[in-house]
Amino acid sequence: MRILFMGTPDFAAVSLRKLVEAGCDVCGVFTQPDKPRNRNKVTYSPVKEYALAQAIPVFQPEKMRDGEALRIVRELAPELIVVVAYGRILPAEILSEPRCGAVNVHASLLPKYRGAAPINWALLNGERETGVSIMYLAQELDAGDVIRTVKTSIGPDEGTPELWARLADLGAQALVDTLPELAAGTAVRTPQDGSQMTYAPMLSREMSPIDWSRSAWQIHNQVRGLLPWPCATAVVDGRLCKILKTAAGKMAVAAPGTILSAGKPGIEVACGDGKSLLITALQGEGGKPMSAASYLCGHPIKI
Repeated sequence: MRILFMGTPDFAAVSLRKLVEAGCDVCGVFTQPDKPRNRNKVTYSPVKEYALAQAIPVFQPEKMRDGEALRIVRELAPELIVVVAYGRILPAEILSEPRCGAVNVHASLLPKYRGAAPINWALLNGERETGVSIMYLAQELDAGDVIRTVKTSIGPDEGTPELWARLADLGAQALVDTLPELAAGTAVRTPQDGSQMTYAPMLSREMSPIDWSRSAWQIHNQVRGLLPWPCATAVVDGRLCKILKTAAGKMAVAAPGTILSAGKPGIEVACGDGKSLLITALQGEGGKPMSAASYLCGHPIKI
C-alpha cells in the first residue's frame, strides 16, 4: 500500500520511522516549511530529517488550498494518507484522493482533548489515564470516526517529555497494527460522541506563573504539564525561576508561597491547601537547568 505521510515534529517522526521499519511503501512526505535560524542556516523538521536520510521525497507546500498540494498528491497517487501532527488542515479534495482514505494519529482518547496540545492538557488536568487514537480525518478538527484506541496510565510524577515519548511509540505501533484493516477495507468506524468532547488549545506564556494559593497537586500538574515550554515560573527568594520538577511535601501551616525550608532535598514552599510542594529542579534567569541542591549552592536561602 502506497502511503503519503504528513507530519512535522519528533512525535510524527516516530510514526514515520515505524512505517519504514515495517516495510511500508512511503511514496512521499509532506512537512512544514523550514524555519530560518539565522542568516545562513535553516532548521529542518524532525520528519524532514528522517525522510531525507531514507531518500523519501519531501514536499513543503506553503498553502494547502492553492492547487499545488493537490497536484502533488495526485502525482504521488497514494492509497492512504497518514497525518501525524502536521499542523495543517487538509481540504476535502485531498482527503478524498486515496482509496483507503486519510487517517490521523492523535495523542488522546478521543473525543477528549481535541486540539494542539492533548498531552500537556492531560497532565495539566491531573488525568490518571490517556492514550492514542487512530481516526479518519474530517473537516472538523480531530472529529473524525475513531478506528482504534490504545490506553495507558499516567505516572503521578511523569512530565510531558516522558509521556510524549511513550505516546509517540504507542501511536506508531497502533498505526502499523491498523494498516492491514485499512488495506482490506475492514477498519471499524466509531463516531465520536460530541457531547463528551474537550479541547486542548495551544499553550502560552500566560499560563506560566505559579499561584501558590492553589493546591499542591494542581501546582505539581502545572509544572509537569508545561514542560518543555513555556514552563511554570515562580519568584524564589526574589529571583524569577523556571520550575522544572516538584515533589509532594508535607502538611504546612503557613501562608501560600512561604518558603519553609531550603536544603539538599529541595526548596519547600507552602501551598493553598495546607500542604507543601518541594521544588527539586529549577532554572534561574540566564542560567542552566539544575537540581535545587545545586542551585542553592550559588543562591543560598535563609529561612
